[in-house]
Amino acid sequence: MPTIDELFDLTGRVAIVTGGSRGLGLEMAEGLAEAGARLLLCARRSEWLTPTVADLRGRGFTVEGATCDVAQPHQVQEVVDRALAIYGRIDILVNNAGLSWGEAPETMPLDKWQKVLDANLTGAFLFSQAAGREMLKQQYGRIINIASVAGLQGLVNGPHYAGYAASKAGLMGLTRELAASWGRQGIRVNAIAPGFFHSRLADAVIPLAEPGIKAFSPIPRVGAAGELKGVAVFLAADASNYITGQVIVVDGGRTVA
Repeated sequence: MPTIDELFDLTGRVAIVTGGSRGLGLEMAEGLAEAGARLLLCARRSEWLTPTVADLRGRGFTVEGATCDVAQPHQVQEVVDRALAIYGRIDILVNNAGLSWGEAPETMPLDKWQKVLDANLTGAFLFSQAAGREMLKQQYGRIINIASVAGLQGLVNGPHYAGYAASKAGLMGLTRELAASWGRQGIRVNAIAPGFFHSRLADAVIPLAEPGIKAFSPIPRVGAAGELKGVAVFLAADASNYITGQVIVVDGGRTVA
């Protein structure tokens, strides 16, 4: 029987983390690196990515960076090809890149709706497809999709973000479908659905949501730094080898109360 250290050890594994230059993506990437994984971080902007890669390298981690728009298939394939050229394999994919657009549904511009869907859902599919082809060759892979409680529960008093909510609900469906399609080829696919955590996307709307969180959530606060790191490592590691197609909600219990 493996020891607990062995169950959470990612030594020798290679992980691509999209949207990994800061915020929640960086937190999860950091956790994978601390568990022993070698990283390729993706971000749209080099001004965010370059200092993050330098910082992680300065801490002794093996990290490369690549700028990428996840909605562009050729850019996605270039990242996968680069990971293979550098590391020779891809074991873990964290589909974290995403964006949002706050708007009442009746006035949501179609181009903003499409942009959100392209980044949050199509981008995750494109990366899963490109990395999945390599994982199928290995008969081994771990894909972690970063969904959201917005895909499970709407807020009557806002914030309203139809495209974001639809994309995250779709990402949960994609998680289940990929898990069913690839499970017998050694690939596990799961999702994390965070509640409200401080981030560039969330900070503008947390003041709207926080009163309800404090009033009704079993853990009456916004999520804290570090509270997604362990979940990501768990799903990437052998500790979760019998889990696939699942969504782990990390929201202080708000969606059950």
